[in-house]
Amino acid sequence: MKLHELSPHRGSRRLGKRVGRGIAAGQGKTAGRGTKGSGSRSGSGGRLYREGGNLPFVRKLPFKRGFRSINRVEYLEINLSDLEERFNAGDVIDPKTLAENGFMKSPDDLPVVILGRGEVSKAMTVKAHRFSKTAVKKIETAGGTVDVLVKSSGE
Repeated sequence: MKLHELSPHRGSRRLGKRVGRGIAAGQGKTAGRGTKGSGSRSGSGGRLYREGGNLPFVRKLPFKRGFRSINRVEYLEINLSDLEERFNAGDVIDPKTLAENGFMKSPDDLPVVILGRGEVSKAMTVKAHRFSKTAVKKIETAGGTVDVLVKSSGE
């Protein structure tokens, strides 16, 4: 068997009906569209928004604006004012101690970011995955140290 010998099964393919070709063809004059109305005219039935009086599908959907990136990284945000309240001078603050003090359920939940809202008067060692510039400045001015943790892929 060769490529030019292939053909579809008998009866599986059918030519389209030739409408509007005279009364002898059986679909002449109005070509099966009836006499009057929007369905009888050209260009009808193409608008997706129109649903014949029903509320259009697009209007049934809720408003969803913008998008959320699938590569986003959500951080647990902690302000310096929170650290000042809960911890003493000389404490080492890391995700494990934050979890013990009720900031999160597990140290592996989310990466931690320290933000600079509030003041620090105690020298503390803070270990987190990210720091804002103002937070680093305030911690180091108070005599503390900042360690940036690297979130491994296994966590």
